[in-house]
Formats: sequence, C-alpha cells, structure tokens
Amino acid sequence: MEMLDQEVRDFTRKKFETELVNPVELLYFTEEKSPLIVPGQPVSSDCQFCQEIKQLLEELSSLSDQIKLTVYDFKREADRAAEYHLDKIPAIVIKKKEEDTGIRFFGIPSGYEYTSLLETIVEVSRGQTELSPATKEALKKLTKEVNIQVFVTPTCPYCPMAVRLAHQMALESPLITASMIEASEFPELSQKYDVMGVPKSIFNETITLEGAVPEEVYLEQVLKAAGEQVS
Repeated sequence: MEMLDQEVRDFTRKKFETELVNPVELLYFTEEKSPLIVPGQPVSSDCQFCQEIKQLLEELSSLSDQIKLTVYDFKREADRAAEYHLDKIPAIVIKKKEEDTGIRFFGIPSGYEYTSLLETIVEVSRGQTELSPATKEALKKLTKEVNIQVFVTPTCPYCPMAVRLAHQMALESPLITASMIEASEFPELSQKYDVMGVPKSIFNETITLEGAVPEEVYLEQVLKAAGEQVS
C-alpha cells in the first residue's frame, strides 16, 4: 500500500518540478529488525515507523531526479551515523552538494510535518531561505554552536512554523544544528524535557520555548543560547 495518495503525489511532483534548483541528498538511518540501544544515550524504545518512513522517502525521491535517497543501517554502519552525530533512529539527514546542512528529522514526518519536509527540501535545493536580512546577518555573527530540538506531533498545525524556523536557521549558519523530534516516538526525551505541549523548542539544553512564535523571538533564543548579546 502506498504512503502517498495520488493527490499528494501529484502535488509533490509538481512542487519539485517547479521549485527544485539543485540536487538534494536524503540520508535515512534505520534499523531493519530492532532498534539499537546505546547505554547512556536516549533512543526510541521502539522504532515503530522505521519501515513506513523508508517507504515514504522512497516514494518521495521517486518523484524527482533531483532527490537522491541513501539508506543506512544504524547498527551495522555506526561509523556513518557517528559522522552525523546521530544517537537515535529513525533519522533523516538532508544534504546539499555533499554539504551537511545540520538539518535533521527524528521520527516520521507525517501529517502537518510532511509539509515541513517538502519545504525544507526545496529550501536546501535553492540554498537560501525566506528569513529576513536582519536575521541572516545576526546568524552570520554567531561564534558558538547552537543545537535546536523541536518537539512536534503530526496533528499539530502550529508545529511546522517552529520546525521551519529552526531548519532555516540551520541552513543559514554552519554553527546551528536543528532537529524535528516526533514527541510520541521518543518518550524518554519528551519526559526529559518536560514536553507537555507542542511545539516545544530546546536550545543548547538550557533554554526552552513553547509554542509557535515570530521569527524575531525565535532568533533571540538562538542568540541567548550562543551567549550573544540580544539588542
């Protein structure tokens, strides 16, 4: 059974045909049989959607020659996973021209998050975002790394706004890593960060932000996490 119905396939194909500029590579890290449990590392207790995500990405990549999908086994190819600092699965890494953008999807990008995946692929292909010039300039001045984790659920209509802001900022700055995390697939992490509602963004383990907020407010948290002065 196909993951994408005909209407969604047609919409996605047309979007790719009209909006993709440069090739995009999707790296998918999965576990075919059972998830790898790494002592001391937070991982999903059950990689329940690993096969579904693989099928989704295969169908997605088949809609454009500009998209290349490579599938890795998290356990057997641990060195490759370590290269991208991955500690849990299922994980999607998005690259442009052999360059790691710092963009991650942990868990299935379904429901409203399918839109997040499509828009992120398009922006990576273009190599530019819709962030304001002021935000882009501020991100260029970062001197410290910032790790953003955005907890979401597929049924949350406000979550894509937070996910897209995080991913756009990662695309604009090599010092930012931004991850979408599907909250129900990673209960240990949701409990650790006290995720009672979504979207919830965590910046460098120290700063939290709940809800969908304007770009300027999101940028402030990034700057605070990096130890930068906020004007």
